Amino acid sequence: MESNNKLILVCNDDGVNAPGITALIEVARKFGDVVVVAPDKPQSGMGHAITLNSTLRVNKVREEQGLEVYSCTGTPVDCVKLAVNEVLKRKPDLIVSGINHGSNASINIIYSGTMSAAIEGCLEGIPSVGFSLLDHSIDADFEASAHYAEKVIDQVFENSLPEGVCLNVNIPQLHKDDIMGIKVCRQANANWEEEFDERKDPSGARYYWLTGVFKNYDQGTDTDIWALENKFVSVVPVQYDLTSHKALVGIKKWKFDV
Repeated sequence: MESNNKLILVCNDDGVNAPGITALIEVARKFGDVVVVAPDKPQSGMGHAITLNSTLRVNKVREEQGLEVYSCTGTPVDCVKLAVNEVLKRKPDLIVSGINHGSNASINIIYSGTMSAAIEGCLEGIPSVGFSLLDHSIDADFEASAHYAEKVIDQVFENSLPEGVCLNVNIPQLHKDDIMGIKVCRQANANWEEEFDERKDPSGARYYWLTGVFKNYDQGTDTDIWALENKFVSVVPVQYDLTSHKALVGIKKWKFDV
């Protein structure tokens, strides 16, 4: 694809045929030419995993004016790496990931393939945004998500993002007219209390399904969880530098016996 238009890479973790990525593609096309490189099957919960012990394949699914769609046998991060280094003829102006089926607010970002694709784009020095809708249903309504994705993308192009920062955007499961607006906020201090549903197969061998309960320990009104519970779209700036700068000064004073 050769043109002077902005070039936008679209990825996700729900797979190239998921309804959420279809909605995001239509939004992205309003801003320029679009190339999609997305997993050929669902890859939810893959985090920042990459494929090392098997080959990767990329197949063109379709092409039309201003749009190319590819499926990839790898993880969401594989998709971004392959797109930037092999598929695209130039560096994209923006990477958008999603729209995910289900929340990636708070600690969910750690496990999210959707957000890992955005973080990988950030590592490549490309402005990147991950979008998630708080609805796991295959029949989820993406009208509100598409509306707010367009608003966020517009502001990213207008203002740019700081180096090393991407955005984690979550949209409540509400009609567009019922959403109160956008809140730029911090990640809530929350976690999953894991439980395992133990069962037995016909031969008597045990197996497990991972379940759990989401626990919010944060009472702040400036968090993504608060925003979503109060009918706002949450926008959290995310950095890939995992250094705890707050703890750095104190730990430097430790006396290591070496």
